[in-house]
Amino acid sequence: MQAFTCVEICAGAGGQSLGLEKAGFGHSVAVEYDAYACETLRMNRPDWDVREVDVHDFDGAEFAGADLFAGGVPCPPFSIAGKQLGADDERDLFPQALRLVEEIAPRAVMLENVKGLATARFKDYRKQITDRLEDLGYQCDWQVLNSSEMGVPQLRPRFILVALRPEVYAHFQWPNAQKTPPTVGETLRDLMGAHGWPGLDEWVARADAIAPTLVGGSRKHGGPDLGPTRAREAWLRLGVDGRSIAAVAPSSSDPVQHIPKLTLEMVARLQGFPGDWAFSGRKTAAYRQIGNAFPPPVAEAIGRQIRTAIERAQREQRAMIRSAS
Repeated sequence: MQAFTCVEICAGAGGQSLGLEKAGFGHSVAVEYDAYACETLRMNRPDWDVREVDVHDFDGAEFAGADLFAGGVPCPPFSIAGKQLGADDERDLFPQALRLVEEIAPRAVMLENVKGLATARFKDYRKQITDRLEDLGYQCDWQVLNSSEMGVPQLRPRFILVALRPEVYAHFQWPNAQKTPPTVGETLRDLMGAHGWPGLDEWVARADAIAPTLVGGSRKHGGPDLGPTRAREAWLRLGVDGRSIAAVAPSSSDPVQHIPKLTLEMVARLQGFPGDWAFSGRKTAAYRQIGNAFPPPVAEAIGRQIRTAIERAQREQRAMIRSAS
């Protein structure tokens, strides 16, 4: 495949990074502020240029002309679980993302956030973003995509902004639902039964739905658990104790009626990470990286559509040049 370049900010533990890589984008640089997440990226992709820096201090001019600018800008300003301060929240990095788009002038932009940004409350803010992108020469579209539509075994809705040069936008289509996601029980059967737990079959039958959206928390809030009370209640209906994360799967000595906890490996699989993707830090730091990640299969699906649109625009341009000569 032809190599396309990507500049990614707020890269986290590499969920979006991995998906875009599978879609055919090579990372020119991955920018992330959290030290644990940077170590995760370096462990898994030692050849990447990983910059541990605040986005405010990152100069995009060094990477001018990259094909894709992407990022999972922080969600607290728009999260239903938070105060929804939007532009008044110091963690809102959309202004910095727009600055970098101007400096880099990529062919395509892909930014993801929580579905809270799609609500009527932020209509004017969304328009400010798209107006600025249009001033910079892009055509834009927003879309809420459920991760389950891409085969991820949890609902996890994400609000995605795609902005493309007009010649590329003309060929872009959002990905269609690809496949029915497996249930939590189907997804985790081998991991949950790794140590001979006698209650495995009954648990798999109980865990017969996709997972609630994983909640990673922030530096200030949230620990190694599966979320607030409502989320833990939803997990319990699937036969999972969401109050904390386990070190190991249930053993052969645990009773059939045991309510198991998830391990980090299980949570990562529910998020769509491959089994060989390692996470740095102890339990809380690792879980936070996993829980806040953009599921790789979703990033891959959108990335492939962007890549296809760029390739078609290139072919169209070459055809026009040939016909003119």
